[in-house]
Amino acid sequence: WQIGVNEPIFKLNDDGEPNNTAGAPIYGQIQSFELTNIVIVVVRVFGGVKLGPGGLVTAYKAAAKGALEQAKIITTEIKDHYTLEFPYSKMHSVIRIVQSEKGTILEQVIENNCKMKISLSQSKSKSFEEKVAESRICHFKKIADID
Repeated sequence: WQIGVNEPIFKLNDDGEPNNTAGAPIYGQIQSFELTNIVIVVVRVFGGVKLGPGGLVTAYKAAAKGALEQAKIITTEIKDHYTLEFPYSKMHSVIRIVQSEKGTILEQVIENNCKMKISLSQSKSKSFEEKVAESRICHFKKIADID
C-alpha cells in the first residue's frame, strides 16, 4: 500500500514468501503506474507446483499489473487552501490575482476588513504566493494541502 503525495508512506509484505518475492514486485507496479492512496492485495493459492523465487516475482508482478490495468483509476487534483485578509479597498486586486491563478473562492466576508478562503491547484501555489507577496495587498496563510 501507499498513501500520501509529497512524502508518501508505504509498506510492503512478503507474508511468508521468500524475501522480496511478493511485496517488492507488487509495490514496483504501484510505482510504475505512479499511483498513491492505493492498496493492492494478491492472494496466491498453492497449486502443488513450486515456482521458485523468479517465478514468484513474475507471478506477483503480473497479478498486480493485471489488476491495475483493469482498475478504474480515479485522478484527483491536489489543492492548497489559503485564508486571505485585506482591506475592502483591495478587493478587486485580490480577486484579480485569485482568478489569474484559477483559484476558487470558498468563503468570503465582505466588510471594511475582508476575509476570504480560497482553493487553488498546488501547481499554482508558488506563483500565487509570489504575486500576493509582491503586491502587498493582503495577508495570506496556507491552511491545507489536499482537497
